Amino acid sequence: MAAGPFIIPDKAVLNIALGLLNSANTFKLSYHTSAWAPNPATLEVFADVSSEIAAAGGYSSGGITLGNDALTISGSTVKFTGDAAELTAAGGSIPAWRYGVVRAVGTINGKVDPVVGYFLGDATPADVPATTVGNKLSFTPNANGICTISKAA
Repeated sequence: MAAGPFIIPDKAVLNIALGLLNSANTFKLSYHTSAWAPNPATLEVFADVSSEIAAAGGYSSGGITLGNDALTISGSTVKFTGDAAELTAAGGSIPAWRYGVVRAVGTINGKVDPVVGYFLGDATPADVPATTVGNKLSFTPNANGICTISKAA
């Protein structure tokens, strides 16, 4: 199933300009149920996000740390990339989810755990089914990066 587009909330634009996308920061991906109704106009920090899936099957509360985060520039486009992340369900299933949220960990410019953006796990939209024991839940960033920022001509 194809994931939906990565959405950068309105308030994240300012945070990005203030240094949020810094490869020295730690970034996490957390999974959330359809009970959360994201509002890109007001979403700014992880405290604004609700309905994280339960810690189960190898998934820990707070999410998965993304590795090898990097910023690259080509012309007037900056690309934020990172490695794929995966969990193998063990000891139980990883619960079903609808949204993935990427955030920086820590206090950056006075914001605690600022959100970079979020995506639908299934562009339909529909819940991504539970990941059963022995199977992998994978997050593979788009070839164009987790997100890109371009200057208007």
